[in-house]
Amino acid sequence: MDVKLKKNLKLFDVYAMSTGAMFSSGLFLLPGIAAGVTGDSVYLAYLVAGFLILPAMYCIAELSTAMPKAGGTYYFLDRSMGPLMGTIGGLGSWVAVVFKSAFALVGMGAYLGIYLDLPFTLMAIILTIVFGVVNVVGAKETTMLQRILVGALVVILATFIIFGISEVGGASAFDPNGNTQGFFRSGFVGFVSTIGLVFVSYAGLTKVASVAEEVENPDVNIPLGMTLSLATATIIYTLGTLILINVLDQAVLEESLTPVADAGEVFLDWAPFDLGVILIVVAAIAAFASTGNAGIMSASRYPYAMGKDKLIPSSLAELGRFGTPTRSVAMTVAAMVLVLSVLNVEAVAKLASAFQLVLFALICVAVIVMRESRIDSYKPGFRAPFYPVLPIGGILIALWLISEMGLLAIGFTAALIIGCVLWYKYYTSGNLERRGAIFHVYQRLGERKYVGLERELMTIIHDRTQAEDLTYEALIARSAVVDVQSGGYSKEQLTNLLVKTATERFDSGDEIAAFFAENWTFRPIGDGSYLSLNTQKDLVQPELVVFRFGADAHLALDEVEGSIESLNEAHTLYFLEAPARPVGLDLRLAGHIAEVVQSDHFIERWLRATDEKALNAVLMRDDHFYHGPVETMPFLVEQLGRKVGELELPPSCIIAILERDGELVIPTPDVTLLAFDGVAIIGDPGDIQLLNEGLDPWEVKQQALADAAALVESAPNDR
Repeated sequence: MDVKLKKNLKLFDVYAMSTGAMFSSGLFLLPGIAAGVTGDSVYLAYLVAGFLILPAMYCIAELSTAMPKAGGTYYFLDRSMGPLMGTIGGLGSWVAVVFKSAFALVGMGAYLGIYLDLPFTLMAIILTIVFGVVNVVGAKETTMLQRILVGALVVILATFIIFGISEVGGASAFDPNGNTQGFFRSGFVGFVSTIGLVFVSYAGLTKVASVAEEVENPDVNIPLGMTLSLATATIIYTLGTLILINVLDQAVLEESLTPVADAGEVFLDWAPFDLGVILIVVAAIAAFASTGNAGIMSASRYPYAMGKDKLIPSSLAELGRFGTPTRSVAMTVAAMVLVLSVLNVEAVAKLASAFQLVLFALICVAVIVMRESRIDSYKPGFRAPFYPVLPIGGILIALWLISEMGLLAIGFTAALIIGCVLWYKYYTSGNLERRGAIFHVYQRLGERKYVGLERELMTIIHDRTQAEDLTYEALIARSAVVDVQSGGYSKEQLTNLLVKTATERFDSGDEIAAFFAENWTFRPIGDGSYLSLNTQKDLVQPELVVFRFGADAHLALDEVEGSIESLNEAHTLYFLEAPARPVGLDLRLAGHIAEVVQSDHFIERWLRATDEKALNAVLMRDDHFYHGPVETMPFLVEQLGRKVGELELPPSCIIAILERDGELVIPTPDVTLLAFDGVAIIGDPGDIQLLNEGLDPWEVKQQALADAAALVESAPNDR
């Protein structure tokens, strides 16, 4: 059984994780170093870097809503370009996040050192273990801590910005050292180099992709949470560095390891008990802690996802008693403790930034591959705009910034990639049949594709649209099923019949008919059965028209685009029109139709049915469907004479079809139930099972309540 992570992360959790993963060294350590390179233009470098991250952010948002699965970057690269690229993305991301999270916890020492004389490394190790325990307890508890840390951080930094801007107001604030140095201190080349230096301050923005499987409503919460987070970070980075270059002397800023605290001492000196600086130290500690905490959560999902796919030992994919990947978290914490104890964390973390840029480029490539594969089940809830310009721009931006980071960083990245390739070659390559979506691109060029990916994406869509479980039954109940016994039908003649049927049957018949008439691409879903599937942006609910052709009916549809040779031999054509939202509902409904059509004895039952009611009944899924005369249903006999809207039915059940005097009647709330009516009821399988067994669900419920009351009454009174 595939045990899944719990979906308990909401919009603010996405925002808190993305925001907390960005604010650490980027604001509390890096501004002095960056100002030393480019001078007063440092705030502009942060602003430009915030815009340059947009292509990678939007590409990750698209992939996260199409494939909201644990592992983020690993999963996207694996499913788009195959397990080799997935191994590089998964192991490489895990190593890079471990290094940068360890560095964030070490960075706390510089600010703690203002008041406390503590060994930095020991404190970082203790914090790593504490955050690891929190991550084991659960994602909800982890994000609760993240909410507190980020909430405190943003409030304090907003206060810092408000008082700081009032301190440095005026046009001269944008070039405070204009009399002693140029705005671009090292020229345009130095400014560009600084953009590359501060760009990695935004890299934490995308960490939320690794926990996408645990996000509620990922189609909305992931892109919106990331956008709000980037806006927050860009504003605070830009205005914060603008304040720093105005408040601190140039030499002091360039040499300071605590520039924000130093600035607070200058213009928050009016606060009693040195409260302004204390709050800034609290904000810095919250920033570094949130980065470390989010890093452990994010990093642990890479081995979890890779273990599920058997790219590393599968034991790392096991969930513990709290529903979290305990072993994966433990391995991540152990690796961070080892890094803190043995390596120069600051140096390695900076080198890992180059690999992060490689991942950004590959993510943009993955979007291109998924789009060009044209897999029907690739249905992102959010699409990156300006395709293909935006992902191509993201690739070029990443490559450009990598070139600015020096040979050592490029060498470290190359070594990391080689290590991942060797792991794949000697551990997994001979044991996997899985292929990426890039094989579907090859297929378009005459090569092969991997159909397993289409099934996997359909499973994801099923999970994302599970709330619509009964939509299929309601669709069949509303559907127009037309029995065509004789005559010849070209595309034009069948279109006229289709438009006439849709216009007569559906409330928005004219609009639906127009869409049905324009879209004629069929695919086989069973012997002699073909489906035309389309989506319509403004459609309120899905609609279906079905034509069953008798032995004396003849089709001549050779001119239909996308048809196949046997289409003219079809006995049934299905025209399905579905709303664009929720994303994937169209494919799910099509899957249900195909499932029913391919079930045992369907063709015999379908061809034997004599009227529309019988045809509807054949299309219904048995476990969601109960039908028969009212007089055989005791729970309805007792309610004869009531209107449909007043009937007492189990919560999940509705009357979908009502037959009276041989005619189908739409069961609106105002229709009165009569003794000789026939009804079809749809509902959850549990309630339908009770009806099939001849039990009254309401009597069952009342008996259960009575049993519970008796149990309470008979229990000993301990009070």
